[in-house]
Amino acid sequence: MITIDPPPPVEAAGSSLLYSKEFYAIAKRRLRPGGILAQWLPNGDPAVQAAVAKAIRESFPQVRVFVSIEGWGFHFLASESPIPNRSALELAQRLPVNASTDLTEWGPYSTAEEQFNGVLKNEIRVEDLIRKAPSVPAMTDDRAINEYYLLRSIGR
Repeated sequence: MITIDPPPPVEAAGSSLLYSKEFYAIAKRRLRPGGILAQWLPNGDPAVQAAVAKAIRESFPQVRVFVSIEGWGFHFLASESPIPNRSALELAQRLPVNASTDLTEWGPYSTAEEQFNGVLKNEIRVEDLIRKAPSVPAMTDDRAINEYYLLRSIGR
């Protein structure tokens, strides 16, 4: 597993490199068969959401997306292999005790199963994000869509 948890704001200079097709190509080379890339996107405007979603979808054949429990963005799971669709109970039972404690430390739910339910019920299709700005290209190293938010916000 490769976990990418970039700090907000998503518009920060250089952060596009963590959401680009080139980055995903490098990450894929490091994943073992069946490995999963997990990435958080801390919101962003519709163009950024679509650009990142396109980059991940064009880089991996298997993608799942979840709106975060707090509503502060999106969690992507991406893989070359099918991603198992496990229940909240199955996921909770697989956790070591310390991991379960860590998972529930900040809530909002008091058990690991409830925490997983909170995430799993918020699954959306990657196409739902792309549909927000369908004409925006996939994020690449030379198309840093997220870093040009000011130009988009003033209509240029």
